[in-house]
Amino acid sequence: MQLNELLTPKRIAVGMAASSKKRALEKISSLLHQGRLGLDRHAAFQALVERERLGSTGIGNGIALPHGRLKALRNPIGAFATLARETDFDSIDGKPVRIIFALLVPQNANEEHLQILSTLAATFSDNDFCHRLLTIESVDEAYQALNDCHSSISRKAG
Repeated sequence: MQLNELLTPKRIAVGMAASSKKRALEKISSLLHQGRLGLDRHAAFQALVERERLGSTGIGNGIALPHGRLKALRNPIGAFATLARETDFDSIDGKPVRIIFALLVPQNANEEHLQILSTLAATFSDNDFCHRLLTIESVDEAYQALNDCHSSISRKAG
């Protein structure tokens, strides 16, 4: 799956304000709802929170990949945000988060879920790329950068 199949500019925020992990999850749930009329914002938030209860999705180096499953979804969707300020996310390295990519998948999309998470982890393991994302000031620039990076990862993997 290509990143642009998960993400639209409507589901991107640059410099999002979030005073806590819970508030960041609420806001990213609202982004996931953008352009998805059938998606219940509260259900999206609950799916992300339920997954966080199993363990933090803060993967380290200032990155969080909150994710969850929803019965109502037919296809995976994503939302991306850079945060205005570092926010504690109970990350595995103890460092606060500034970059969040949230993913929701259909309830039974087990293999696809793991493949997408693996691709996202690879995408955000590039420190130079993540630093660049934090300097971007517009949604369009962020969308383009995410698509360009994902395309280059896909070519390397292929």
